[in-house]
Amino acid sequence: MAVLSRDAILKAIEEKYDFPLLKINNRHIEVVPYNPENVGPASIDLCLGNDFRKFIPYDKPIDVTNEIDYKDITELVTLKDDEPFVLGPNQSCLAITKEELHLSGGYCGLLEGRSRFARLGLAIHITASFIQPGVRNKQVLEIYNCSNVRFLYDKILIFLELVGAVSWTKDLSIHFFENGRTSNLFRTYSITYVNS
Repeated sequence: MAVLSRDAILKAIEEKYDFPLLKINNRHIEVVPYNPENVGPASIDLCLGNDFRKFIPYDKPIDVTNEIDYKDITELVTLKDDEPFVLGPNQSCLAITKEELHLSGGYCGLLEGRSRFARLGLAIHITASFIQPGVRNKQVLEIYNCSNVRFLYDKILIFLELVGAVSWTKDLSIHFFENGRTSNLFRTYSITYVNS
């Protein structure tokens, strides 16, 4: 798996591609809203948005099944722009990025927390860090405070590493992701990573 350099990221942000079958003419990488100062040597910094989901305390066990919905065990907290979010010791929450990320079918990414926060005892993104090609949504984060202190979150930066271009080989399927759901638009292709 290759990691894109700053120059490769900037090129993918600037270049447009055509996908006539779906009548798409987009950039390979789009971050909305976009701040060029957030592009690092091999990453793009994303910020926390205003929506968090706090876990509701339960006395009895919850069955972990495919039918379980996180909305049943969390409550939505929407903060004002100048309001911080407090995460207590040994608590976790769900958060969403301020930015919406669009990747063409030729790019994928990894969503990672910054190590400076990990050294404080914060796991910024604890599962499912792979960002699929074709994604068009905000990124959901599972945040856990494994320290013994309370933390205030105030629009901190999350680390997005773009791990490379993707090549297609015929006969499987392209999946496009919208609002966290997959829609298989037509017969698709398998993904093979390419160093770029």
